Amino acid sequence: MTTLPWWGEVGDKNHGVARYSTQLAFHLARAVGMDRTIGIDAVSESGVERVHVHFTDRLWATSPERAAERFERLAATTAVTVTLHDIPQASDGPVNQRRRADSYQRVIAAAAGMSCNSEHEASLLADLTDTAPEVIPLPVDMQPLSLRADLLDGDVAIVGYFYPGKGHAEAVDAVAQLGRASTGVTALGTASAGHEADLTDLIARARALGVEFTATGFLSDEALLSACRSASVPLAAHQHVSASGSLATWISAGRKPLIPNTRYSREMLTLRPGTATLYEPPLLSAAIDAALDDPESTWLASDAVTGPDSAATARRYLAWWETVVW
Repeated sequence: MTTLPWWGEVGDKNHGVARYSTQLAFHLARAVGMDRTIGIDAVSESGVERVHVHFTDRLWATSPERAAERFERLAATTAVTVTLHDIPQASDGPVNQRRRADSYQRVIAAAAGMSCNSEHEASLLADLTDTAPEVIPLPVDMQPLSLRADLLDGDVAIVGYFYPGKGHAEAVDAVAQLGRASTGVTALGTASAGHEADLTDLIARARALGVEFTATGFLSDEALLSACRSASVPLAAHQHVSASGSLATWISAGRKPLIPNTRYSREMLTLRPGTATLYEPPLLSAAIDAALDDPESTWLASDAVTGPDSAATARRYLAWWETVVW
């Protein structure tokens, strides 16, 4: 396949975007019969003619400007296609949104082609470029449901890195309103770099409200699956998400999480009917209360639509690369 790129690896391998890149590369290798992963810092000396990478500024560098510079250096040595993640939006704040938007515009200008993970993201990108991205949704790979937990832990859980705006504070406030002493909030992950103090502050604030809030720290895939199946209320509460690996994690574990009623959430329920329960953000406490009273509502029914999976997603990428003008 003359249009097949190498698959670039970059940044912290525990980062959600890097983990998705690795997951996708595995299924691409199965589809084409060869492993074409390469570290991006090795590209310039390798002589490879084309490479595909996944970009979010925080994975590539310590600032949006440096992330764009690093991408541009790569694109100066080989043709690059890119999957854009964490698209800049108003919730970044006016200053950081502008800085991130400038960074993403530079990446788009240097790339031979771009994709994103949702139509919602495509609409955000329309503010940055006149070029329409290829939209390839994040996959869901179902795990065997025979591992379903028999006893739930009574807590509300949120998957992934902790940082302000992810929904942990809203979950704490919602649980405090319930007045159920046995119900706590658990962050299934660790604090994002630079937000350790925010985590400590929320633990203290939750305690003052009478809510036990804990963070597990980094979890292996096996431990995360177990924790997802033990939580009483699966929650993906990010108000400003543009594409959600956390939502895919809940679904792959057989859970039907609560998700806020947003444009992205509605798009995902159109793609995967029956895989989540929408709630209006001001009514999160009532939604949690209902889920605690009806545990079966937090598990996928047999008619839930969970695809596409990683194999199908890999095929989508292979078809897209055939159309790219390298």
